[in-house]
Amino acid sequence: MPVPRTPPRSPAGSAPASPTGPAPARALRQRLAELRGPEHPPRPLDARALAALAANPGCRRRALLDGAGVDKTALAAAIGSPSAFGQSQFALVRGNAFEARVKADGGAALLRLVHAHTAPETEAPDPARSRVPDLAANGPEGRVGRTALALREAVAAKAWTLLDHPLLTLDVAGSPAYLEPDALVVHPGGRCTVVEIKSFPMIDGTADPAKAGAAARQAAVYVLALEGLLRRLPEEDPPEPERPAAETGEQARAGEQTLTGEQTGTGEQVLLDDKVLLVCPKDFSNLPAGAPVDIRRQLSVTRRQLARLTRVEEIAEELPEGTSFDIGRPPRELTASLEKVPAAYAPECLAACELAFHCRARSRAEGQVTVLGRGVRAELGALTTVEEVLATARGARCPGPDRQGLDPASAEPTAATATPAPTAADPTARALRRAAALRAEALAGAGPRHSAALEHGHGHGAGAGQGGEERA
Repeated sequence: MPVPRTPPRSPAGSAPASPTGPAPARALRQRLAELRGPEHPPRPLDARALAALAANPGCRRRALLDGAGVDKTALAAAIGSPSAFGQSQFALVRGNAFEARVKADGGAALLRLVHAHTAPETEAPDPARSRVPDLAANGPEGRVGRTALALREAVAAKAWTLLDHPLLTLDVAGSPAYLEPDALVVHPGGRCTVVEIKSFPMIDGTADPAKAGAAARQAAVYVLALEGLLRRLPEEDPPEPERPAAETGEQARAGEQTLTGEQTGTGEQVLLDDKVLLVCPKDFSNLPAGAPVDIRRQLSVTRRQLARLTRVEEIAEELPEGTSFDIGRPPRELTASLEKVPAAYAPECLAACELAFHCRARSRAEGQVTVLGRGVRAELGALTTVEEVLATARGARCPGPDRQGLDPASAEPTAATATPAPTAADPTARALRRAAALRAEALAGAGPRHSAALEHGHGHGAGAGQGGEERA
């Protein structure tokens, strides 16, 4: 059960203080517009993009391109590496049909799932008393304001309320990102539960771990945006001004993380649930099934990544003059501009980033071990290229203590990080040399034909590993 707390408030009628100030913020927006191309409007960030950033926080290239609002799909096509990233039309149609079924009849089935999985001890929702307010308004700002008003009214009504596709806003790199969760359910006691509806099946009560993890990261973005909305509620004019807002004292409970708790202008308490409800088709049918997902870890990762995004100006300042990602420029110039921003490629990028094919080709050409997967990359420690791995296995060199624990995105061999002399005490070097010795022993005990076959396979080992990184 979530625990309420009162986050720090800004003075009444004022916006939260910005560490950069209005003038630096305007300069940053102008700089990002120059990188994007002044003729191209910024591409708005959505929850999927923010979740992908949280999944790969070391990629400075994606952080800059997303912060600048660059259309990565058009950029990938312009440099000759078009990506097949994205949902198929069949998946979109199936997802929309399943969501419509879940929300049919005033969301009665969805409210029953929320009650059963998040608050079974409370009174069950009554379809006759449940509320589904209209959230239509003009423009994104109007929809955000209508969502805030509907949330106030839902808490004051003390009835099960379904907010269908509310619009939330989240500050990302100094500009608002508009986010639209599938649904937000307000309990009679003021508790809020974010609902994420997906079309992949839940077999025997368990969904695919990779897909469920991606949905949890996406839902964490919605929860962060909802936190911001709850913080702003006391600063906005309440629907009933004669009823003063009550103050909330901070409470603590061992072993439980507090997300947020606020007092609305109606004097009622709002609690943001520390779990989201994932709704998927049950087994191989089209019937909805629910499962609560704890997103505290995803929340902390996303918060950390968003904090890094606020420093996107530092990445932009390091770029030389003339760097531009304007898709109207020649492909050679665009490719050169991309190479000026370091990337952190991993096979998981193929399912989350439009530039994954380009980054994979570059990583293969440079012989980086990241193409073999994050697991292999972590096992190899400070060794970042296949050439370094083979040299260490032969005993020619091995990493020194000054290269331990570096981030994969920044662990490139430079003059500052070059190893002066091998050290046999390094566990990675010992493991690689032991593997090389075992291989040599196996070759010595095999016949000539088997040895030739093994040698031929070893000659193509790096290429085969790089070609199959998707399966790593």
